[in-house]
Amino acid sequence: MTKPHPNYISTTNACKLCRPLGACLAFKGIEGAVPYLHGSQGCATYMRRYIISHYNEPIDIASSSLSEKNAVYGGGPNLKLGLTNVAQKYRPALIGIATTCLTETIGDDVARYLLEYAKDTAGSEGLPEFVHVATPSYAGTHMEGFHGAVQAVIAQRAKGGPRTETVNLLPGFVSSADCRLLKEIMADFGLNCTMLPDLAETMDGPALLEYEKIQSGGTPLAAITAMGRSQATIEFGRTLSDSLSGGLALQNTFKVSQHRLGLPIGIEESDRFFALLAQLSDLPIPEKYRKERGRLVDAYVDGHKYVFGKRAIIYGEEDLVVGLTAFLAEIGIMPVLCASGGTSGKLAAAIAEVTGDILAEQPQVHEGADFFDIAEIAESLAPDLLVGHSKGYPMARKLNIPLIRVGFPIHDRVGGQRILHLGYSGAQQLFDTVTNALIAKKQDDSSVGYSYM
Repeated sequence: MTKPHPNYISTTNACKLCRPLGACLAFKGIEGAVPYLHGSQGCATYMRRYIISHYNEPIDIASSSLSEKNAVYGGGPNLKLGLTNVAQKYRPALIGIATTCLTETIGDDVARYLLEYAKDTAGSEGLPEFVHVATPSYAGTHMEGFHGAVQAVIAQRAKGGPRTETVNLLPGFVSSADCRLLKEIMADFGLNCTMLPDLAETMDGPALLEYEKIQSGGTPLAAITAMGRSQATIEFGRTLSDSLSGGLALQNTFKVSQHRLGLPIGIEESDRFFALLAQLSDLPIPEKYRKERGRLVDAYVDGHKYVFGKRAIIYGEEDLVVGLTAFLAEIGIMPVLCASGGTSGKLAAAIAEVTGDILAEQPQVHEGADFFDIAEIAESLAPDLLVGHSKGYPMARKLNIPLIRVGFPIHDRVGGQRILHLGYSGAQQLFDTVTNALIAKKQDDSSVGYSYM
């Protein structure tokens, strides 16, 4: 069931974030890069604060700091001055420029400004490379900003040439722990991998004696340039549009074969990922992962009696919702509502594709939803748990049911960047978290309490 679009426009507590925020996080996964917002100072301040509260890591986002005057006469001079200041202060390898509502509304031509800037600074030393992407907040979500930035980096920086054995991996917006796991998996298959972006270290680094203006880690620029020479691209995202697909851009421009998968959450989706890696590497699945899968199956059997028949509401980014729904269905939990602020038009079909052989009845699927919509429906569905990010906590509190925190943003707990979602090991952690939350709820609701299952 898909909710029809209302004949009015109103949002109460959006189930999405703004488009340039996603672009900034994508740029943070590139080695030596500084995100730069072409817009007002308030946008950069808001996004920095929002991202820091999830990752508990410093993040600098530069801004062209437009004022009322610039809104009338254009922001070109501020953009150019800001680029010079960032280049001098940070010495970045790349500045990733994302537009905002203001500059998109007044129609600033960022590409033309950058050409003028290159002409004005010709012969100067120490200037970084530039990538720009259009990310008006009023059109789309942070996921479209994230994918748009990745696609822009590939379109503006990747080059062709003699084919290599490298495999490109475009994981989408996953946690730093997921990035580390993906790199480990690719290495265990003997595959030379270029992952874009790579947030493994840039947004979850060690404590240092001296502050780094630009955090270590991220995808090297040389590796991005060589992406057009790779043998294949793996891209996660069942609801990702072709216009935002970096993998499709590589295939169309450089004939790099694209392999589109869903986020590998749970056994079925992870099986598809590992089977593809075995095909690309021409190697069997390492015993390490066969054992992980076996332990996960054993855990499903052990905990089945605690989770079977429970009812869940899942919300968040569309592809994360698809992966989580597949996982919950395979452990015996009934997804009754799947909601997202995204509007790809693909969410219901993607959920049906990953659950059609498991669920006797498909859940309600609502695109373009906000938390007012979700809460309005939730009470009539009698859910046993919510699965999503921290913005759903007031609803979980009102319904007196557990909230399983996943994805982004997580503001009311520490370690959001270290939550593992992907692969057999990620499914194992999710299964234990879900099962223990349901056991704890039953224990807390008991009139006498009990200490033995």
